[in-house]
Amino acid sequence: MSFLRSLTLLWPGLPWAWLRGSWAGLILATAFAICLNLCIMTAWIWTDFIELEMTFGIWAATAIIWTVSTVSAMSTFPQPLMNYRDDVTEKLFIDARDAYLARDWLRAETKLQTILNLSPTDGEAQLLLGTLLRRVSRFQEARKALERLARSDAGKLWAHAIDRELLLITQKNQAHPEETDHDLAEASHLGANHQKAA
Repeated sequence: MSFLRSLTLLWPGLPWAWLRGSWAGLILATAFAICLNLCIMTAWIWTDFIELEMTFGIWAATAIIWTVSTVSAMSTFPQPLMNYRDDVTEKLFIDARDAYLARDWLRAETKLQTILNLSPTDGEAQLLLGTLLRRVSRFQEARKALERLARSDAGKLWAHAIDRELLLITQKNQAHPEETDHDLAEASHLGANHQKAA
């Protein structure tokens, strides 16, 4: 367990809220903040209104909540997300890579989407998908996919390649803005025809 991850144990609910985005963890962290604020208010601000025994009781309850939550969090501390491939996703990635190199864009995209459904944190598959979308001139989708990857932890390993792909998309848009506008108009026209057909 890394030091920064273990620091989240100091606040009840924070390991699950911060590391996993859990609503239950957020509710527990908020409830503890309310209890702690109540303790501070009764001990130093509302001293004339609250009896000393009540203040000690509130502090004791808050300490018990903190102790129980911390011990519980230590026993079920969320493990780091793993970025590895099992045999199935590894085979799918090799098939997707081979299809990409053979310029079989549809097959490559299908395989990559399958990988990302099975393993959403696979940075290499996300990068290959973004590159594929750029190669087939789906620039907006490619930019969104690459920017999403750049913001994720999985994108840290691929930061240089992501920057290069985004630069290529920007250069293509600057060199041929009329093509991009034409592609967008054509895509919206095809979308309208598809809706009419449906």
